[in-house]
Amino acid sequence: MAALPLNYILLIVISITILCILFISFFLLLIIRRPKCTKHAGSGDRNQISNSQIVCYRQDVSCIYEGKKKGGQVFTYKELELATDGFSERNVIGNGGFGVVFRGTLGDGTVAAIKVLHGDGKQEERAFRMEVDLLNRLTSSYLVELLGYCADQHHRLLVFEFMPNGNLQQHLHPSSCNHYYEPLNWSTRLRIALDCARGLEFLHEHTVPSVIHRDFKCSNILLDHNFRAKVSDFGMAKTGSDKVNGQVVTRVLGTSGYVAPEYALTGRLTTKSDVYSYGIVLLELLTGRVPVDTLRPPGEQVLVSWALPRLTNRDKVVEMVDPALEGQYSRKELIQVAAIAAVCVQSEAEYRPLITDVVQSLIPLVKSPSGSTPSRLHHQIAISVS
Repeated sequence: MAALPLNYILLIVISITILCILFISFFLLLIIRRPKCTKHAGSGDRNQISNSQIVCYRQDVSCIYEGKKKGGQVFTYKELELATDGFSERNVIGNGGFGVVFRGTLGDGTVAAIKVLHGDGKQEERAFRMEVDLLNRLTSSYLVELLGYCADQHHRLLVFEFMPNGNLQQHLHPSSCNHYYEPLNWSTRLRIALDCARGLEFLHEHTVPSVIHRDFKCSNILLDHNFRAKVSDFGMAKTGSDKVNGQVVTRVLGTSGYVAPEYALTGRLTTKSDVYSYGIVLLELLTGRVPVDTLRPPGEQVLVSWALPRLTNRDKVVEMVDPALEGQYSRKELIQVAAIAAVCVQSEAEYRPLITDVVQSLIPLVKSPSGSTPSRLHHQIAISVS
């Protein structure tokens, strides 16, 4: 057989080499562009959540200054100054640790809540960036909507949807505000409890990595015109760990009376820390009391210490009900909600339920007040109710 010409052999080798290079380059491009988000391996069974329910986000807050982001319009300071009539005192609707909230009307006629952040320190800047980053990426009907923001020179402002019925604290503890609100009835309290539990469930179970609110409290639960609740104020939020227990160690932040014991003592933060804070809010809905009240007699000043021994006693739990309800509630539902609160505020984090279990326990109480089959969590805690 005659040998192939050298030029022909070189041409074949070069062609094969080029094809290999193109194939490898295409393969590498696919790997680089493939989403790197994996399912969070935190505590509890998450296999029942479909991929379409999982929200992946990148914790990169430096990009917020690049211009308009999804769901967040960039405003100038002048625009927001005009919207609030020069930040008039008569438009103030709230005060918080990080700033003042004004009612304003945007250029297109939209009524909004405009939060002006105080100070220019690192903590305030982090709070601003965290809120913008999270709320631009996470969308849920149980989280307050971010309409936009302003990062004009040293000014830091956040623009939220306006919630006409204020926050839960103003309704449960009317002395804390100048505006008078009618007391919330029992069914509305149950609906609020379920709504804000679903907000936490979205953060804990439907995002990767999970988001720990870290400052869940009554004043951060906002109410719309139908008294449907939304969770707000994500300035202290922390992303969870991808480790099995989902635990992160961080600086202790939060509000006195709502902070979980293990977090306050060690700085170890998990989604169960939020569950403890949720349990305190549930106690406030039941009793109408604030978490810490130094004006009350000794033994009653710390809500959780006073309430815990009574929550699992059928007779004593009735005695702790908010007088503003005037006896208008279901005793059966009261006992069930009290039992849920009791497990949420356990001092040991591992004894607290997942927020998903809380949601499933509250759904029958809100949708079908009578004749509902108790959920798994109800079966677990029923034996502790004497």
